[in-house]
Amino acid sequence: MWYAKSQEEVLQELNVVGTEGLTDEEAHKRLEQYGANKLKGKPKKSLVALFFAQLQDMLIYVLLGATVITIVIQEYIDALIILLVVILNAVIGVVQEHKAEKAIEALQKMTTPRALVRRNGEVKEISSEEVVPGDIVILDAGRFVPADLRLIESVNLQVEESALTGESVPADKNAAEILRDPNTPMGDRVNMAFMSTLTTYGRGEGVAVATGMNTEVGKIAQILDDDHEEMTPLQKRLEELGKVLGFIAIGICAAIFVIALLQKRDLFDMFLTAISLAVAAIPEGLAAIVAIVLALGVTKMSKINAIVKKLPAVETLGSVNIICSDKTGTLTQNKMTVVKSYTYRQPAEVPQAGTGFQATGDLEDLIKTLVLCSDATYENGAATGDPTEIALVVLGERYHLSKAQLTRKYKRVGEKPFDSGRKLMSTLTEWEGGYRVHTKGALDNIIRLSRSVLVNGKVVPLTDELKSHYLQIAEEMSSEALRVLGAAYKDTATVIDPAEMEQDLTLIGLVGMIDPPRPEVKDSIGKAKLAGITPVMITGDHRNTAVAIARELGIAVSREQSMTGAEIDELSDEEFSQRIKDYRVFARVSPEHKVKIVRAYKAHGNIVSMTGDGVNDAPSLKYADIGVAMGISGTDVAKGASDMILTDDNFTTIVRAIEEGRNIYNNIKKAVIFLLSCNLGEVFTILFSILFFWPVPLLPTQILWINLITDSLPAIALGVDTGDKDVMSKKPRDPQESFFAQGAGLRAVIGGTLIGILTLLAFCFGIAEHGYSIGAADIPAHVLTYARTMAFVVLAASQLFYSLTVRNSSKSIVSIGIFSNRYLIGAIVVGFLLQFGVISVPFLAAAFNVVNLSLRDWALVIVFSMLPLLVNEIIKVFMRAKAAVPFTREG
Repeated sequence: MWYAKSQEEVLQELNVVGTEGLTDEEAHKRLEQYGANKLKGKPKKSLVALFFAQLQDMLIYVLLGATVITIVIQEYIDALIILLVVILNAVIGVVQEHKAEKAIEALQKMTTPRALVRRNGEVKEISSEEVVPGDIVILDAGRFVPADLRLIESVNLQVEESALTGESVPADKNAAEILRDPNTPMGDRVNMAFMSTLTTYGRGEGVAVATGMNTEVGKIAQILDDDHEEMTPLQKRLEELGKVLGFIAIGICAAIFVIALLQKRDLFDMFLTAISLAVAAIPEGLAAIVAIVLALGVTKMSKINAIVKKLPAVETLGSVNIICSDKTGTLTQNKMTVVKSYTYRQPAEVPQAGTGFQATGDLEDLIKTLVLCSDATYENGAATGDPTEIALVVLGERYHLSKAQLTRKYKRVGEKPFDSGRKLMSTLTEWEGGYRVHTKGALDNIIRLSRSVLVNGKVVPLTDELKSHYLQIAEEMSSEALRVLGAAYKDTATVIDPAEMEQDLTLIGLVGMIDPPRPEVKDSIGKAKLAGITPVMITGDHRNTAVAIARELGIAVSREQSMTGAEIDELSDEEFSQRIKDYRVFARVSPEHKVKIVRAYKAHGNIVSMTGDGVNDAPSLKYADIGVAMGISGTDVAKGASDMILTDDNFTTIVRAIEEGRNIYNNIKKAVIFLLSCNLGEVFTILFSILFFWPVPLLPTQILWINLITDSLPAIALGVDTGDKDVMSKKPRDPQESFFAQGAGLRAVIGGTLIGILTLLAFCFGIAEHGYSIGAADIPAHVLTYARTMAFVVLAASQLFYSLTVRNSSKSIVSIGIFSNRYLIGAIVVGFLLQFGVISVPFLAAAFNVVNLSLRDWALVIVFSMLPLLVNEIIKVFMRAKAAVPFTREG
């Protein structure tokens, strides 16, 4: 802990003299010992590796098993079709993930290319990669810090650390400080400067104590580089489904062989039948359909300013019940703004939008002094300089007292620069025939140097009573987490020396400033809470500031709901995990704390979204279920570690994305239930025909056609169904919830059984039409072909019609609108045309072993096909009637 050691101890330990620096020879030795001062990343996956990673899925294993079996029985076309489905699924995944892992490269880009160091007693500029522990590094305004430094000299030094610590304003540095507390947060280590932060004011020198991966930024890089891949709730559900379907397929094959042995049937014929059943049990198109629906969801989200980098993340959003958000730049605007002013007995709220407001009397003098005592500039919306001074100049703009206008009228002739010891800055300008000193800074210091105070345009003595009054006002502002600045002046007849400026001042008043919340965030947080989502603030900023913003936004109601990083360190992981639900604000935290917070929430089974924009947010973005980075203000590092990027930096977009995620999951569930209903119908048809010694009503090729073509189009259309308007008035779904929860499994069984029974009926009817009974031993091949054609058409058509009723589990197809999903209507029409084509086009009919039907039989199969749809709609009527019974229900 270098910050706990004196400058002399640090220099001695690193074996370097501050005035001389390292010799070139010693620097070369240390470069070989410690390595180049750059961040290292693990090799990135190639496209081929990404492709094979997509195949590591239970459903894909089942499909590949089906491919092997179809090759064994020489059904090469079937094998080719299934393989194409597998390849399509993998390609969709690769395309989405190819640009995913960019965090380490972004960190490498952030490191400064050049550094000023002292070697052999001379100052020289070298590549930052050549900086080694023990190098004496020179800092001045505008220069990036090339390594972690223990400062050995500082003159009014300020460093911009917001990307690393989350603080809104540059941190004052003091090389002389020694910090004995071993738990001092990064943002309070005033005697240190960290790699990749920016010097904004003053100058300093420091000795490099850590380089490359040993720096604070390097530690973040290591966290980002750790392999941390968790399955999303959808992936877990699909994995379970794949296992279940795999076991069902194996179980069916085993059952068929047992039946074959008991019934003493031909084992090879039964093997082919078992293959038919296995093919029927597995929805071959499911993996590709889910990938396509998620990809379409990604496209839809991009239109609401949310770029999703990994397909499964789309659906995970729908399960989110905790949103952990960084404060600076995410919930707030990341720019200091004056929100209150005070002159004697005249408190005022500063307008936060627009210009052209009028300032009169003491308020006008207060603003003029603050603007003229600032070095920042603000023209045409572009600002340069210290964030606090920019806020003061913008205050002038609001009241028609622009910096450019005032400096032309009141020319600066002298100044006494800001000093972190005095905490004051003074300027001397021309003023109404004479000169005026303008002083701003810490109010207590200004009061100590003042002899009088401006009250309604008159100068009166500054009594002890008045001093207490102004300090009380400042304390009230501080309790609201405002940063308080006082202002004073002194008129002189001549130009005076800087040493005389800060004496016998006249106090004018004070202003309070803060990094204010984004205007749209409060409503978004309200919507999130209504949807059962808990918002949590995590920041590196001070506790008072964080709590004030959290209370204003409705995240927290009291200070008791906040905790600091130091307090987190005092608790064991188990204790922290138990107590975490009592807190809504975490302040003064490090990147490691942010990860610990995310993990603690996840340990309770929560699905956690983490929002942030700084380098310090990157590790927690990676560990969260959904990492959300800001696209405009966010660092490249944060974007690289995230799952989703908001192109408008708007917290509201997260809530809209969660709504979209919920609807996408619901649509995928519809598609899964639809496909499984259809497959259950196929299994029912074949299994019953075997049990009753009937001919098999469907061939493997016909089943595969229905599974991959006829079923897939409606399933995709269901996947892009219009969303439920009430989805955000419900609590987030339980991530452990099965696809078959809330009666979905029962609906699939009922639908599948109906489809199976009607397919068997059509097959029996086709045989009976030709004068044979279903159990006859001598049914001619052409009769079987005709009956199988009827069964084939009923199975396909009933599934197409059934897709209409799957859209909503309780509402009728009339109430949701038959034509409200035009894609589904299109899919049904195309499905019928394809089915008609298979039967009517000679070479296709021969390939699928089907024949054309008579008009009477076409009419019959259409009537049969509509029955599952009608029965399910009748069931819904009873369900709605039951739900209407006046019992008290939750939700």
